[in-house]
Amino acid sequence: MVAEGGSADPYGTPIVLKDGPFQGWTTWGAGADPFETYLGPFCFRVMDSQVRCAFEPRREHLNGGGAIHGGALMSFADFSLFAIASKALVGQHAVTLTCNSEFIKAGKLGAHVEAEGEVLRNTQSLVFVRGLVTQSSKPLLAFSGTLKKIRTAPRE
Repeated sequence: MVAEGGSADPYGTPIVLKDGPFQGWTTWGAGADPFETYLGPFCFRVMDSQVRCAFEPRREHLNGGGAIHGGALMSFADFSLFAIASKALVGQHAVTLTCNSEFIKAGKLGAHVEAEGEVLRNTQSLVFVRGLVTQSSKPLLAFSGTLKKIRTAPRE
């Protein structure tokens, strides 16, 4: 996938994907979160002020039973927390304080996985978010989480 850089952001440079199944969607630079870059790419876009996140499951996302691994879905949910809260986090760093997941249905290869959600509350130091991961409009995972705003970037 070819990407085009955007403006500066505490989580890396936002990148607009120039080709592939998510052409026109945004992700963060590879240095922002190497694990998510390795696992994904995970991406998002804002449509009518609603954030939608997505990724294309591959064979390496599967568990031994042939379904999308729960860890892959939970990592995607964590990414989605930040994308959904991105407006509340402009110019700030944050870390995941809590991330709760309830598995609903097994995911599979052959269709994109998506997530949408909402910010429930945004305080001076915390952002509360909830959302739903779906595939082909069927719920796979319900999630909620709390993001803790921090003053400085995490160190290596």
